Amino acid sequence: MILKEKERTVIQDLQTQEKSCIEKYGKYAQQARDPELKSLFQTLQKKEQEHYDSLSQVLSGTVPQVNCNDSDGRDYQPKAAYTSVMSTEDKEHDAFLATDCIGTEKLISGEYNSEVFAFEDSGVRKLLADIQVEEQNHAEMLYKYKTVNGMF
Repeated sequence: MILKEKERTVIQDLQTQEKSCIEKYGKYAQQARDPELKSLFQTLQKKEQEHYDSLSQVLSGTVPQVNCNDSDGRDYQPKAAYTSVMSTEDKEHDAFLATDCIGTEKLISGEYNSEVFAFEDSGVRKLLADIQVEEQNHAEMLYKYKTVNGMF
């Protein structure tokens, strides 16, 4: 598969976004005070690395197979570290990190939604649609973490 210049630029821009997420989740995993949130950030960092690697494959001319994993968000059941009545510095700190990441996931999901039809190859469109679903799953997992910990 040979990408057009515009398609190559879009993939490179999406990679920039994924790299930013990889770095953010790595830093936030170090900063999180709740071990559950730390683990979630580490999981999401690995998922974002997979997205980055898939986009690298596209740049090299290969479209990876996708599985349209839409169950991660649905199946995630975080353990509560904080209660809804608790108001601690740790809880507020972790709530900020989770909220920031939800916003990031929303933005990136929107980018995939906007860019999916810039591609002629249906395999690439399918890959980008799959990644978009996974980005939505990430936001759902973060939302569930906030919900179980009374962070609203």
